[in-house]
Amino acid sequence: MSHDTLPGTDRSANSTSGRTRTITLAVVLIAELMNALDGSVVYTALPSIQADTGASTAALQWIHAAYALTFALGLITGGRLGDLYGRKLIFIAGTAAFTLASLLCGIATDPALLICARVLQGAAAAAMVPQVLATLHVTFDMHSRAKAFGLYGTVMSLGSVAGPVLGGVLTQADLFGLGWRPVFLVNLPIGIAAVVLGLRFIPESRDRTGRRPDLLGMGLSALGLLLITLPLTVGGEQGWPAWAFAMMIGGVLVLAVFVAQQRLKTRKGGSPLIVLTLFRGRGFSTGLATQLIFGLLSGVFFLSWTLFMQDGLGLNPGEAAVGFVAASLGEMAGAWLAISMVRRHGRAVPQTGALLAAATLAGYHHLITTEGAGMGIVITAAPMLAVGLGLGMVGAPLADLTLGRVAHHHAGSASGLFNTSTQLGIALGTALTTVVLFNQIQVGTRGPAMKTAFAGSLWYVIGALAAMWALMFLLPNRTTTTATE
Repeated sequence: MSHDTLPGTDRSANSTSGRTRTITLAVVLIAELMNALDGSVVYTALPSIQADTGASTAALQWIHAAYALTFALGLITGGRLGDLYGRKLIFIAGTAAFTLASLLCGIATDPALLICARVLQGAAAAAMVPQVLATLHVTFDMHSRAKAFGLYGTVMSLGSVAGPVLGGVLTQADLFGLGWRPVFLVNLPIGIAAVVLGLRFIPESRDRTGRRPDLLGMGLSALGLLLITLPLTVGGEQGWPAWAFAMMIGGVLVLAVFVAQQRLKTRKGGSPLIVLTLFRGRGFSTGLATQLIFGLLSGVFFLSWTLFMQDGLGLNPGEAAVGFVAASLGEMAGAWLAISMVRRHGRAVPQTGALLAAATLAGYHHLITTEGAGMGIVITAAPMLAVGLGLGMVGAPLADLTLGRVAHHHAGSASGLFNTSTQLGIALGTALTTVVLFNQIQVGTRGPAMKTAFAGSLWYVIGALAAMWALMFLLPNRTTTTATE
């Protein structure tokens, strides 16, 4: 028998050495960072990609959308495959495929090849990422799990915010005359190291009561999510045609059929794609809803804020990056603060973070309306330290508050659902930017009109933070709980 596989239901956290747990934590968090960066790093590289490959506007959109869509569609399936066949196995396979896809992206010579490589990259990430939370859940005991989950939340938030900064730096540096290609090629040494260390140190774990994969459930869930996320991703660019709304309605209906199929499979004693008993836990259901709103407000705010800085204030990309750096530093500080406080104060920590972010954005609104064109880089970026601090206090503990009571053998399924909530929220938030920002102006508007539109959009973000604060009263009041579901 392999030294890293136990015959029981799961790998025991107590039987894993401290050194192994530390290396496991580093490896899986590095993999999560690669995914978080690749979701947004391409934004600032798109102009260079267009100039080098001759990509059309539609092709540029799909270079981003191909990754986001494939990733969102595969998360539930990826999580369940980890439960059934081993989280280490699926993580290593997903990381290796992600690294290969990154190489293909970096050597692509035309937009079609790049889009295909991004599809493969998104599918690989969907296999890799759910195993991160699941592995942390089964490797760490309840006393150290909060810190591990907090670090996960830090990496996830930091990667999404820092991605545009890294993309701009790597593209501008033109390393070895490669232009935009290091945006993807930087994953090669990181991915190879993650695979090598993962093979040696990550303990294997799986749901040993699981049976054959639910192929029908996989198909229904992917189809339903595709019908919802595709129009959310590309509908706004096409003026929200009727087909976009028809697809979303169809997606909801397909997901309703999927839920019915899962219930039937459960009653017949099969192995469904989603473990429906997870939703009996109020904390789990509330955590998914909270994460959905968190992704939504993040999608709305950061896209609108980027446009405000460049189109409203006339900052160049380098100057706008200062704001992202401030937000990243704030998120890191907020995450570390939350990690140190959440065991004692539980849900009060992310609730405080939501209120801090909301209050700061209300002050930011006042600053915009009074300073107007007088806002420089410092005035624009400084408040983002407090906003990032608040968002970091929210994002870091949410995974632990949501998944803390999930039984080990359902960790993959629960992790897939948690990550799917995040991606759906971001897709919905990005789509809603059309409503909250461009309801009175046209795309490409510059100057005072853009500043007024952005100031108005802040109230939607503040409202989402307030709703999230209220919803979090239903989360567990402490994270030091045992898995019961």
